[in-house]
Amino acid sequence: MDRLSKEKRSWNMSRIRSSNTSLEIRIRRALYSRGFRYRIRSSLPGRPDLVFPGRKIAVFVNGCFWHMHGCKLSTIPSTRRDFWVQKLTKNKERDLGVTRELKALGWRVITLWECKIEENQSREISRITLMLTSPTD
Repeated sequence: MDRLSKEKRSWNMSRIRSSNTSLEIRIRRALYSRGFRYRIRSSLPGRPDLVFPGRKIAVFVNGCFWHMHGCKLSTIPSTRRDFWVQKLTKNKERDLGVTRELKALGWRVITLWECKIEENQSREISRITLMLTSPTD
């Protein structure tokens, strides 16, 4: 049984952003301050959070819960468990398909995870910086 009323739960869920999240903004600011320019609101498959068209690099900033990362932040809720397992599994499958599709189009894909950003943001920025500054194959 849910502790919140249906209306309150609906209100809470409506406040969850799908773009321009605080994590995305932190990553964008860090990259911008290092001189990297990117595009947002891309029409590429999966709508990457950041796109570096000249380098053909797509960056996804994923929340651990919504994309079933497997860390401590990605626990499945105990209420309506079947619904959440089905929904989150579909998200994960879609992510894999989008990554395959982008790679088939010649794009390099970087996935940043919420827990890793919180743990050590500078290491994650370094990962992206390394790919952006390394010569393409």
